[in-house]
Amino acid sequence: MDIRKVKKLIELLEESGIAEIEIKEGEESVRISRGPTGPVQQVYTTAPHPAPHAALLPQAAAAPAPAAAPPPPKSNEYVVTAPMVGTFYASASPGAKPFVDIGDEVKVGQVLCIIEAMKMMNQIESDKAGRITSVMVQNGEPVEFGQPLYTIE
Repeated sequence: MDIRKVKKLIELLEESGIAEIEIKEGEESVRISRGPTGPVQQVYTTAPHPAPHAALLPQAAAAPAPAAAPPPPKSNEYVVTAPMVGTFYASASPGAKPFVDIGDEVKVGQVLCIIEAMKMMNQIESDKAGRITSVMVQNGEPVEFGQPLYTIE
């Protein structure tokens, strides 16, 4: 299924009051659902008290600190976001040169990366012309819908 069709389905879902839609074309199918739009309720729980013998066990290594959030884009920057959930690939094949790097000039329609979703490789093209100022995702990382990928100045 063409990425433009999926984007159009997402737009139709957002414009209407429908919460979920599923489309099948031959062997291909896509299901898009909207989560709750109300405020998110946060639930806090306390950890149980450790057993007395737990103090004798070796301590687990501390988890690494989460990466800092990327700085907000400047007024002259455009943020390219992921149009779908999948795996981000910066190049066409492992070991190949990335489609774009920081400092590269891009044109409208130029391929920036590939997002693999459900065994389909989807080329993500630039919506704006300009210069790549940052790459916010590492090769092979999973990405979420709407997650920032690049900034273009």
